Amino acid sequence: MFSRSELELLTLQQLKILCFRYGLGASGNPAVKTSYITTLRAFPALAIQQLQEGRGLKLPTFSSLQNIGQALDEMGTLTPQQSALIKISLEGRRMEVPARYDQERFLALYKAKNYLEQAIDNLGMQ
Repeated sequence: MFSRSELELLTLQQLKILCFRYGLGASGNPAVKTSYITTLRAFPALAIQQLQEGRGLKLPTFSSLQNIGQALDEMGTLTPQQSALIKISLEGRRMEVPARYDQERFLALYKAKNYLEQAIDNLGMQ
């Protein structure tokens, strides 16, 4: 990510700002440039190692993915009328109250289904 020579050219203050941008701290004495350089050089590999060890953010299990898939199947597919309602809703048109509440709930369900489908697609790219 960062080359050692690239980081060596930065001042201590610039290194601190760079670490702050990524939410990192110095690996040793915060008054020494090397502490920040070490952190900035090592964090990408450490993040991947932590993923592989199952620490922090983890991949879901196969059964979890199946459960999401099952939920998507239960949600079904849009009818032509529902598809039309989604289109007009996305254009900003609203039904009269109290049907508007059902329209908003329906639109939220549609968005949730799309997000779940995107999640499955993203996780399938492992």
